Amino acid sequence: MGTFIQLVVDGLAMGSIYAALALAIVLVNQSTGMVNFAQGGMAVLSGYIAYAFLGMGVPLILALVIAVAISFVLGALIERFLMRRFEGGDPDTAVVVTVGLLTLITGICGWIWSYNNRQFPSLFPGDSFPVLGAAVSWRSLGTFLVIAAIMVLLQLLFRKTKVGLALRAVADNPRSSSFSGLPVGRLLMVGWGLAAALGAIAGALVAPRLSLTPGMLDSALVYALAAVILGGASSPIGVVVAAWLIGVLENLAAVYVPFIGHDLKIAVPFILLFVVLLVRPQGLFGRKTVVRV
Repeated sequence: MGTFIQLVVDGLAMGSIYAALALAIVLVNQSTGMVNFAQGGMAVLSGYIAYAFLGMGVPLILALVIAVAISFVLGALIERFLMRRFEGGDPDTAVVVTVGLLTLITGICGWIWSYNNRQFPSLFPGDSFPVLGAAVSWRSLGTFLVIAAIMVLLQLLFRKTKVGLALRAVADNPRSSSFSGLPVGRLLMVGWGLAAALGAIAGALVAPRLSLTPGMLDSALVYALAAVILGGASSPIGVVVAAWLIGVLENLAAVYVPFIGHDLKIAVPFILLFVVLLVRPQGLFGRKTVVRV
């Protein structure tokens, strides 16, 4: 039982990393209707920005606040001067642009800070405490609670606030939103800025666990995209639950399913994804889209 609980705890900790990126992807999708493949690179860049301020002697909390603020501005500028040229056109073109942006950001980070692993301090203590025979680290618990809080805040943003409802309206139909008097351009910038700021938080949570490198979130981005599809791109709660589910099932399958093991555990989320999409194409928590013709 102790081993089982430990696997679940570790799975929830890894799932929280996937969830952090998945929430940023959902934020862009809900506010612009796009899937941002560059989200992992933007989160890594935010981590390096915080790392640079730490090197100047700035306290950790203040460095993270500065990184979040700079990330918000960078996200808004990327939308205004790059992505806006492709919004409203062929969605495949916009996706290719975000993939290129991911490559560009990763290359810039490697060029400036090199590809060596760098240690990033954690917001939470590194020691553990026992729970039912399992060792739970304060870092894992803190990451879990932060992601849960962000999940609730995003759900409230999109369901209960005028800004969130306006962002969703712009994503669904920018032209009609413009005719209704909504400032579409500013709302798109806000959406990308908020996603970049959330990516900065994700980078700060992930870097102490994985060590700071330009490609530290490449594999996590794949899992995050799987969580978005599995949970439903319209539901922050859904993607977080899906990310936690992926992390836990991956760990359990690696230990308790002999033919999978640790080498094939990467296939677990995609098998789960295949099964769920056969039953619910909109994802576990997504909504069906009804189109009247």
